Amino acid sequence: MMKFKLLGMLLAMFCMQNAFSQAKSISGTVSDVGGVPLPGVSVIVEGTTNGASTDFDGNFTLQNVNNGDQLVVTYIGMATKTIPVGSQNTFAITLEESLEALDAIVVVGYGAQSRATVTGAISTVDTDEISALPVTNAESALEGRAPGITVVNSGVPGSSPLVLIRGLGTFGDNSPLYVIDGVIVGNLSGISPSDIENVSILKDASTTAIYGARGSNGVVLVTTKKGKKGKGQLSFSTYAGFQRNTERYNTMNTIEYLQHAGNLGVFPNRPLSTFKINTNYQDEIFRTGLMQNYNMNYSAGTENSSQFFSGEYLKQEGIIVNTGFERYSFRANSSFTTGKLTVGESMSISFGEQSPEREGGGRTLITHAIKAAPYLPVYNSNNDGGFQGPSSSADGQDAENPVRIQTLPTGVNKTLGIIGNVYAELELLEGLTAKTQVGLDYFTFDGSTFTPTFNDDSVEGSTTHAQNFAEYGRSHTQGHTIMLTNSLTYNTTLGDSHNIELLALAENNKRKSTNFGGSARNEITNELIQFGPTNQSIGSGSSQTNRQGYLGRLNYNYDNKYILSASIRRDASSRFGENNRWGTFPSASLGWNLSKESFLENTAFSNLKIRGSYGITGNDKIGDYQYSASLAGGFEYPIGDSNGPGVTADGGANPDLKWEETTIMNVGLDFGFANQKFTGTIEYYRNKSDDLLLSLPAPLSNGINAGNITANVGSVETSGFELALGYNDMEGDFTWSANLNVGTSTNEVLSLGNLEAFEGAAMKDGKGNISRTVVGESLFHFYGLVSDGIYQNQAEVDAVFTANPGQTVVQPGDVRYKDLNGDGDITSEDRDILADPYPDFTYGLNLSANYKNFDFNCYVTGIQGIDIYNENKYDLEAGANRLFNGSKVLLDSWTPTNPSTTQPRVPGAPQNHSVSDRYVEDGSFARLKNISIGYTFTGPVFDNYFSKLRLYASGQNLITITDYSGLDPEIGQGNQEFGIDRGRYPQPKSVILGLQVSF
Repeated sequence: MMKFKLLGMLLAMFCMQNAFSQAKSISGTVSDVGGVPLPGVSVIVEGTTNGASTDFDGNFTLQNVNNGDQLVVTYIGMATKTIPVGSQNTFAITLEESLEALDAIVVVGYGAQSRATVTGAISTVDTDEISALPVTNAESALEGRAPGITVVNSGVPGSSPLVLIRGLGTFGDNSPLYVIDGVIVGNLSGISPSDIENVSILKDASTTAIYGARGSNGVVLVTTKKGKKGKGQLSFSTYAGFQRNTERYNTMNTIEYLQHAGNLGVFPNRPLSTFKINTNYQDEIFRTGLMQNYNMNYSAGTENSSQFFSGEYLKQEGIIVNTGFERYSFRANSSFTTGKLTVGESMSISFGEQSPEREGGGRTLITHAIKAAPYLPVYNSNNDGGFQGPSSSADGQDAENPVRIQTLPTGVNKTLGIIGNVYAELELLEGLTAKTQVGLDYFTFDGSTFTPTFNDDSVEGSTTHAQNFAEYGRSHTQGHTIMLTNSLTYNTTLGDSHNIELLALAENNKRKSTNFGGSARNEITNELIQFGPTNQSIGSGSSQTNRQGYLGRLNYNYDNKYILSASIRRDASSRFGENNRWGTFPSASLGWNLSKESFLENTAFSNLKIRGSYGITGNDKIGDYQYSASLAGGFEYPIGDSNGPGVTADGGANPDLKWEETTIMNVGLDFGFANQKFTGTIEYYRNKSDDLLLSLPAPLSNGINAGNITANVGSVETSGFELALGYNDMEGDFTWSANLNVGTSTNEVLSLGNLEAFEGAAMKDGKGNISRTVVGESLFHFYGLVSDGIYQNQAEVDAVFTANPGQTVVQPGDVRYKDLNGDGDITSEDRDILADPYPDFTYGLNLSANYKNFDFNCYVTGIQGIDIYNENKYDLEAGANRLFNGSKVLLDSWTPTNPSTTQPRVPGAPQNHSVSDRYVEDGSFARLKNISIGYTFTGPVFDNYFSKLRLYASGQNLITITDYSGLDPEIGQGNQEFGIDRGRYPQPKSVILGLQVSF
């Protein structure tokens, strides 16, 4: 009996074991946290080769699976999941995003690298950050997103912002190099921000030297969206909203203006009824502008192909009347693989129309608006053109009607841009790939303006602002750049740990452009918007730039722990003569990934990497043919008894003209804690630019018409620190993240060659130069007289003007300036450095949060320690030497009975209006750049029809904290104009509602 019991137990155990190890078939679905099926997910039985990939609908089936097995589920961008099989036969698997995986690949020049092996200074901005703002230009969306990049936006719809990477390093063009899908372009105005997958900002030599002659100002690499493997997805997004400007200068009303006029001894000769009018011209030029955007795209892909198509329409009305921008853009990206050959293309086309801001008499609309007489109406139907303006004889001033300047002329700037490439990539041997790419950047610009006759002056016989003819002008520019790039790339791993990548590349770049311009008058009719028969003027030109480059690069790492990257590029540019046409640009970088060392195992560090780089980059951003002598036409010479056409020498030759070279040193530390919940990067850099290109005054004895010659002069050093910190909590129903970046940049002029200094931007009305450059100081710093209060009596005046006793020009009530050279007089020799127009540091803070279906984002940008030269303040206060409208503080000007210590007497001495620290203000600001809240609809009703349905509302520039008295503290326009506010178009506040739908 005992034997039967033992036999029964053994039989039962055998059956149980057989049942446990019985192979079976399982199936399931893999989706993301939003319930969207994921195609191409790898599902493998752990420790075996038994696996499958999910289909378009996220489904998979596996045979020969045992209950005791475990499934390993992996997908790019998602955290790997391990699931025990057990008794289940069907599985519903949800994958979550992995911050580490998402950050694994970084786009670099001519390729991509694992973040772990990157040794250069690279910042990345992804598609969500770029599309968060309703901007017409993708560069605008980069503001505050990464340390080391300064973006100064303008409110003009369709305009390109000023972009600087790590400050200024040259006297000339400091804009970075822009590359879209491998095609070098002038800017990002021809691409829809919605089409961008990510942007990589290259900042040090190891990343920019591979672009050789064009990398010294940094590189902005744009990667557009591509089709993804899986079921085709159709997406539609739209937003609509309004924007406006609520800031105004506090100018005088009619009663106050007449009081000020009386203080100046001017009495307007107008009927008394006129003085009942009270026009605020700022309110007349500003308006509420509407904006709208519609974007549709389709994405699909298989194992061997991918497609992405998109179309977008954008329209934005400016906050100044008759300004706006409209754009249509289309994109098609695709790739196909057959065997070892891959071919593909990336192509976009955009059509833009801009109604630009106009100027009158060289002054902005805002300048005219704050100076116009408030008792004059905007319109007068009795005047030719229908507008009212001043009469110098009757009003004592001549500020133009800004509404007429902006709305009477008709015209538009039309642009067409085509950017794209076609490539073929062939695997020649295992690890060896050859690639050929042809890139195109084609553009046209067509601008036209028609101004009919007008006469704003209603005083009989007076024509202060009048034009008795119709005028039509038109300009057309067309150009293209064709790039041919051939490369060989070899990847191999030796001994499982030595990872090697070699790149050899040859590149040819040809740019051609032509332009045409003309204008003419028609004194007969306003009805013909064509070139009239009189005062015809016409001109045309063309230029061509050729560049040739060769690159070799080595990337090596030992087990992703010890990293080396080295490159050398050889470039030639037609912008230099044969003596110095070629330049050589090497770079090298090292990295040590300490987090992979055994002594940091099982510690809080999930990432710790030290890296450093050193190299040389170049710059050839000057005009074409400046190394060569040139000729200029348009002259007349007496020949016999009449004049004949003549030609003279225009520019002087400089066959020794050569590249600017920038030597860049960078040291960085990357760190992460708690499985990358806390992340950070610290950088220090020092750039030294030599042989800087500058246009110098030529001696009159040279006899050249241009009056200048381009030469290599001097050097500049730029240095600074950068810090990026991040926190990411992605667990639970409530998830949030915070990312902060801070960057500094200081520059110092080390040499100007034989020059002692050179002047920069000039004050209008001939009051001198605002900025200056001199050895030992920063580029284009503000330079002028230093004020010391107001003279209160004659004794104070006499105590300063000891070299000119008895002078009567400067009197009590005038501005007292410091006699810095002690010569007993106030002259230009008493000027001193007033301020630095570059910030102590810039920063950006991005806060994001999600709770179930709700999402929230708050984005703050700021600049600290920047100074602004406010020329508007000069117009509002110091322009009191003649009658114009201005600030109410003019009513509190100095008089013997009102001994003000801040506002000088009117009209005052001429030196009151000199360039001085009186117009320098602190321009530091913190701005709520964007705040948004959204809701994503889910549930059976929605999931049956949509893979995504989100509504959101957002506001831009709603709050700005600043002490600056101007309309907008974000000022910057080119090198010499950086930090000078001449009545710049301010950025608006905007509110939008949006919808995002995917099927």
